[in-house]
Amino acid sequence: MRPFAARRLAQLANHDAFIKRHNGSDAVDTQRMLDALDVPSMEVLIQQTVPDDIRLGRELDLDDPRSEAEALDYLAQLARQNRVAKNFIGQGYYGTQMPAVIQRNVLENPGWYTAYTPYQPEISQGRLEGLLNFQQVIMDLTGMELANASLLDEATAAAEAMALCKRANKKSKSNAFFVAEDVFPQTLDVLKTRAQYFGFELIVAPADALEHHEVFGALLQYPGESGQVNDLASLLANARQKQVMTCVATDLLSLVLLKEPGALGADIVVGNSQRFGVPMGFGGPHAAFFATSDKLKRSIPGRIIGVSRDSHGKTALRMAMQTREQHIRREKATSNICTAQALLANIAGFYATYHGAEGLRTIANRVQRLTTILALGLQQAGTTLAHDSWFDTLRLTDVDKGKIHGRAMTHDVNLRYFANGDVGISLDETTSAHDVAMLFDIILGDEHQLSISALDDQIISKGITGIPASCQRETDFLTHPTFKRYRSETEMLRYLKRLENKDLSLAHAMIPLGSCTMKLNATSEMIPVSWPAFANLHPFAPREQVSGYHQMIDELASFLVEITGYDHISMQPNSGAQGEYAGLLAIRRYQAAQGEAHRDVCLIPSSAHGTNPASAAMLGMQVVVVECDTDGNIDLDDLTQKAEKHSDRLAAVMITYPSTHGVFESHVRAVCEVVHRHGGQVYVDGANMNAQVGITRPGDFGGDVSHLNLHKTFCIPHGGGGPGMGPIGVKAHLAPYVANHSVTPIDGIDRDSGAVAAAAFGSASILPISWAYIKMMGARGLREATELAILNANYIAKRLEDSFPVLYRGENGTVAHECIIDIRPLKAASGISEEDIAKRLMDYGFHAPTMSFPVPGTLMIEPTESESLYEIDRFCDAMIAIRDEIARVERGEWTLEDNPLVNAPHTMADIMANDWQRAYDREIGAFPTEAVKAAKYWPTVNRVDNVFGDRQLICTCPSIDEYRDPT
Repeated sequence: MRPFAARRLAQLANHDAFIKRHNGSDAVDTQRMLDALDVPSMEVLIQQTVPDDIRLGRELDLDDPRSEAEALDYLAQLARQNRVAKNFIGQGYYGTQMPAVIQRNVLENPGWYTAYTPYQPEISQGRLEGLLNFQQVIMDLTGMELANASLLDEATAAAEAMALCKRANKKSKSNAFFVAEDVFPQTLDVLKTRAQYFGFELIVAPADALEHHEVFGALLQYPGESGQVNDLASLLANARQKQVMTCVATDLLSLVLLKEPGALGADIVVGNSQRFGVPMGFGGPHAAFFATSDKLKRSIPGRIIGVSRDSHGKTALRMAMQTREQHIRREKATSNICTAQALLANIAGFYATYHGAEGLRTIANRVQRLTTILALGLQQAGTTLAHDSWFDTLRLTDVDKGKIHGRAMTHDVNLRYFANGDVGISLDETTSAHDVAMLFDIILGDEHQLSISALDDQIISKGITGIPASCQRETDFLTHPTFKRYRSETEMLRYLKRLENKDLSLAHAMIPLGSCTMKLNATSEMIPVSWPAFANLHPFAPREQVSGYHQMIDELASFLVEITGYDHISMQPNSGAQGEYAGLLAIRRYQAAQGEAHRDVCLIPSSAHGTNPASAAMLGMQVVVVECDTDGNIDLDDLTQKAEKHSDRLAAVMITYPSTHGVFESHVRAVCEVVHRHGGQVYVDGANMNAQVGITRPGDFGGDVSHLNLHKTFCIPHGGGGPGMGPIGVKAHLAPYVANHSVTPIDGIDRDSGAVAAAAFGSASILPISWAYIKMMGARGLREATELAILNANYIAKRLEDSFPVLYRGENGTVAHECIIDIRPLKAASGISEEDIAKRLMDYGFHAPTMSFPVPGTLMIEPTESESLYEIDRFCDAMIAIRDEIARVERGEWTLEDNPLVNAPHTMADIMANDWQRAYDREIGAFPTEAVKAAKYWPTVNRVDNVFGDRQLICTCPSIDEYRDPT
């Protein structure tokens, strides 16, 4: 094709259309903001904001932007390269059926997937109720007294359990942890990684050998990875007598029929809720669960949803004990967990709500019955089973693995093949009687004479089951009215909609959270997540069946290599905090390989997010805090002094760039050079990468490793507090030392580099979102997004500076992509706090900015590039109006005890009350602006009492009448 024709076709394809849809302001509005800043051009603004010596000076070497249709067509081609075989692999991942009402109204609904973590509970009651339901499901099925609102995956949940056993078991002096040999191999892989730097000895042996070892804790699998169902009661009782804390990893669906681990005597129960309606997705995202006894409630990792009350005494939900361990203890923390899998936990909880106990029993009994038919038929045909008990999994021994594999491939079926020649088969919700007949053909050949109906008759007449009598469940579950009410799709749809209406999301308004980057999650980016060729693949499927996935992942990695300036990307970490851990882990492994394992000092600025020192502490590093100067920058003199002092032991520095204070620090190259001079590595926290893309690259100015928050910079949605992805970029010398995987090894990585997550590519099914974003934006679109994010933040700082002092600015008076406004002087003068402002913003229809981080008594505002000038002005108008309200308090027009700020938020019940006796009228309370009158969002509860909720911690579903609106 002639060059001019190619250019003409590109113009006709309208490749810029997506860029214009993603970026909120057009050229006219962009110029208005530049004029307000008295800056002649975007180029000048970037020159004033980003130091000269780190600017890229060229366009990123990426393809031109593609239209939405082109990007989706290409992704569809990659999806067709995947082969969705019938999977009987099991090993913690199973076929399931997400009810269509949940798929359409939750998974594919921006009202659910664009919401933020419920730190502001008054505008999060819907997803909080969904998560409370999830906790109730977990507590009921595990028989435990407390459950959290989910963790990242089963393997990391088990690792968290190991750490909890150590810190909670004050009576044991042992430093050894016991792991039953029938634990899933991916779980053991992650345990080995975590134990190494905690200094724990792992003892892997048959479960019944536990009594012969002196350990502080133990992990048992129930049922075991090969399907065996063992009565653990005596084992757990003996462990308790020996002061050993016990954790049971279990299968949630099996607990519908199996005796609950709490009744057996477990201290902690963990597992994966994936088979409650969440697709396998080549490994994730899935909501792990973590349940404990009540005595461990102050030590449980992750988020917990609790029941409290609002200022009128009405039942209200909130995140209990919000200041989690990594923020309280920082460098003394044993967990860096600061996130969850909220969207997937909600889906799993809704799955249980829709099916109820009777529906779950039907599913579990069908799975168990089909497995028993398969077991009985194989036994009658002379096949040896490794175990005489089962729920859904059989292990065949003394079989011809080669022949079975060949026939399985002919039928497009995946089984599990053990190294010793055994074959594993796991059935699930999607298995039919036809599938069992096909399995007979695969294992026995076509000549067998087995009849499904005849085998079923035998099972019924003889009462045959694979579950030992002592392991059969005797207690009821899901007895709360919530799990009995929503059986019809009509009722379920209305319930989901009622909950959605209680939450504020990006579907309602800008969410201006500094450090959290709540940008557009474009519909075209989200569509492929639901495609079966991405959603229904097992993470341990044969390599030849997932070539499309691998190509997409490789292409995304190549995009990120160019964007960051690093040489290699590891896709395994499935959260930002996991990325921190994985990045520091690569550094420690590299230094050990160089004979420098003694390097264990990590320098961290005082402004750092709490997960930074927590991640370092988890890797056995000594955290040394580096001070910041009065402008919020790293104190270079203090850094130099401490690097010199610890030169022989210096492992790394962890910096965030732009800084957590929202500034491009001018001496970032000098910081990197100081640390390198003393033999350390530079970890650049990628939380603020969205202010760098296309303008500067951490791999160019001195970074050795960074994690990337794909759920922030690269458009994966927050999902009400998860999922996320935190892949790491590393320089070439660190590449061999990033996480590998024992089940599905990754080429080019040291085989001894253990895993940090359960699946080799973390939460792979959401990676198409970031792939599509980068593909549709192209180099120019990504750069323009970064520039606009910086412009928007500076415009907000300019508009608000006369009302609220901006705490930190760069050398030329600009901010980066976010700005911090200081509320402390106003609080001193008026008594109005940053929390009062945050709650009052709800009346104006906004989520609050980040409150009191990184500086107490402040608000950190980040507009992102996706917000229009109209929405940004609406937010600024609201903030200025709130400042005027504070002034009325200062002047004495309103008392500190009775004003719209301290009474905020105002609910519909407030406004409809007959006895309104406040110093301001109802309209000021609920409709402070014309914009609010045009589109009012109503908080459903008044200000939540956090202290009451923590003092009287209740994490189970209250009576349905206490908090649900009548219908």
